[in-house]
Amino acid sequence: MWIYEKKLQYPVRVSMCNPRMAKFLIEQYGGADGELAAALRYLNQRYTLPDKVKGLLTDIGTEEFAHLEMIATMVYKLTKDASPEELKAAGLGAHYANHDKALFYENAAGVPWTASYIQAKGDPIADLYEDIAAEEKARATYQWLIDMSDDPDLNDGLKFLREREVVHSQRFREAVEILKDYRDQKRFF
Repeated sequence: MWIYEKKLQYPVRVSMCNPRMAKFLIEQYGGADGELAAALRYLNQRYTLPDKVKGLLTDIGTEEFAHLEMIATMVYKLTKDASPEELKAAGLGAHYANHDKALFYENAAGVPWTASYIQAKGDPIADLYEDIAAEEKARATYQWLIDMSDDPDLNDGLKFLREREVVHSQRFREAVEILKDYRDQKRFF
């Protein structure tokens, strides 16, 4: 059971309209290593994990939905005052033609989100290593987004998200060690 607080996990601010930056941020909305794929991956994988770590995937998967909400808010704020001409100049012309300023699950290149982004092997340790890789890829993407942005307000939120990816990777690494010990003690999954 989830409890939804009607506020963002971390405040989202932007200094100016910037549809080009919004185009890049869409990668974390509907890309292969974005927040939607992460949330669904973890909430799906938890069903085949031992009880010792199942709660961890539930917690992190739920938090990824909060990150998705933050990215959506960033994209909205970066585009809400943009004209169709500005959207087109930023490379969002096709998106505007199909969706106006509505969010759509796609990556920065406009490729729609697909369930093939979600990995699940059924082996707890293999799945957790996949999750570590996913978090590290998201961390790298957030760093690259920060590198491309000159908006200190936007960067504040992006830095928060980047650091949460680091924490998630650390928690998944801890879970791998717990499961290796569990397996080594001849307690089967």
